[in-house]
Amino acid sequence: MMTKEQSARFHVGQVVRHRLFDYRGVIFNVDAVFSGDDEWYEHVARSRPPKDAPWYHVLPGGSEHTTYVAERHLEIDESGATVAHPLIEELFSGRSEHGYIPRQSLN
Repeated sequence: MMTKEQSARFHVGQVVRHRLFDYRGVIFNVDAVFSGDDEWYEHVARSRPPKDAPWYHVLPGGSEHTTYVAERHLEIDESGATVAHPLIEELFSGRSEHGYIPRQSLN
């Protein structure tokens, strides 16, 4: 659960764009702070984003994997275009003007 000090800018179902790698994706879970392990952080998070800020589990469009992204690397995607990912139908029941509608709360 997020505290006032750690409120997330983005929400489950929201379509976002990765600022560095320029891909679009859908958020499917939110962590108030980094919840990965130190080895992953050292090898993957090369820009060293803060661990004490929100991190997001994202379904990147046009792929079959998921990503884990620091908040500072994301921005709102306002294109209105759908995101193609094999887990979309499993995790979301449809779309609204605010993004995808979660089938169940993950967080």
